[in-house]
Amino acid sequence: MKILITGGAGFIGSHLVDALIKRKHKLIVVDNLSSGLKENLNPKAKFYYLDIRSKKLDNVFQKERPEIVFHCAAQINLRKSIAHPLKDARINILGSLNLLENCRKYKIKKFIFSSTGGAIYGDTKNIPTPEDFPANPPSPYGIAKLTIEKYLHYYYQVFGLPYFSLRYSNVYGPRQNPKNEAGVIAIFSEKILKGEQIVINGDGRQTRDYVYIDDVVRANLLALRRKGVGVFNIGTEKETSVREIFKMLKKITQTKIKAIYGPPIKGEQRRSCLAIKKAKRELGWSPKVGLDDGLKKTVQWFKKKIK
Repeated sequence: MKILITGGAGFIGSHLVDALIKRKHKLIVVDNLSSGLKENLNPKAKFYYLDIRSKKLDNVFQKERPEIVFHCAAQINLRKSIAHPLKDARINILGSLNLLENCRKYKIKKFIFSSTGGAIYGDTKNIPTPEDFPANPPSPYGIAKLTIEKYLHYYYQVFGLPYFSLRYSNVYGPRQNPKNEAGVIAIFSEKILKGEQIVINGDGRQTRDYVYIDDVVRANLLALRRKGVGVFNIGTEKETSVREIFKMLKKITQTKIKAIYGPPIKGEQRRSCLAIKKAKRELGWSPKVGLDDGLKKTVQWFKKKIK
């Protein structure tokens, strides 16, 4: 099939491009390289240097006529969304709507959206959190993702555009940008290997559900094959604290670096962990890469990158 991926030079998008090309699909990548990297681009994909808000997106659809769209492009920094909610909305809401309008106009067969888990549910005592738990996004980033899910439902009901929205937990692995404040595994891995100081925000007991990039890609491939529509959590149902992540990385790298504790981030969630029964039942998906193995693979990649 002919597939268009927004954000195909980014962390998740580039891995997905590689997997789809291996399966002989024809790939079109749209990316403005604001957080994606040229080095992540697969040379077998046709690349358009373009912002998803641009009117020129219509020209890409008209020329390429893709059948499927994977939407990975986004303003991904949660803290930036809090500091600049207007900018976040222009990219994550208006940019996504520009994309959806082109999907409607050019009769796309399926739309697969990279959404978020923890940033949609907010802090909850219902752990692991299922898809039907009331959404209460604590940030403009989460609000934008939930808004696009509502629009996807609208475009399906009114225009018949089938969609899958995949609500990821904390994705990690090779190619994750350590300059992004949310990627604690990438940040710690790079700093440990460079011998730099590790700073843990707050007490380090805040937990997240860490899912490896290969498992996330597999969820997208399964969504591509499945008929119907739906919203699915993609996580592991396991909580791991920031302290535990640091401890595991210390063991893998055999470093003696000690962490220092900084002030807590205002408004940061304490716990986030996603229930995945629905994905198991309806997508036939479950995570295969354990945290220890995933961390080893991630550290190995950062070692090569730093060399």
